[in-house]
Amino acid sequence: VQLQACGGGLVQAGGSLRLSCAASGRAFSRSIMGWFRQAPGKDREFVAATMWSGSSPAYADSVKGRFTISRDNAKNTGYLQMNNLKPEDTAVYYCAADPNWSPLVRGSGKYWGQGTLVTVSS
Repeated sequence: VQLQACGGGLVQAGGSLRLSCAASGRAFSRSIMGWFRQAPGKDREFVAATMWSGSSPAYADSVKGRFTISRDNAKNTGYLQMNNLKPEDTAVYYCAADPNWSPLVRGSGKYWGQGTLVTVSS
């Protein structure tokens, strides 16, 4: 599975962005998919993840109620809708996939895309 994330950009606080993660390979539709982020000078952190069916989404506390993870397996694409963005959401965002839940949410997923930069101005 190869992943490619896009959709980042510069947005004002309170604004929205939707990130996309395009996947190649049929295994994506059977994989757990997630998003991580890494802010300057900080470790990479978990943002959200969802089962292959799109059910049972999990979110970091810092983004609950503002971010929504989804996927369209017919298009081999995952999404992260980000609303009410805050300056502390500024980071490089990565999508990841793995056949199993635990490795993915621990940050040890098998497949990773390149990052896309999200910058939120105050």
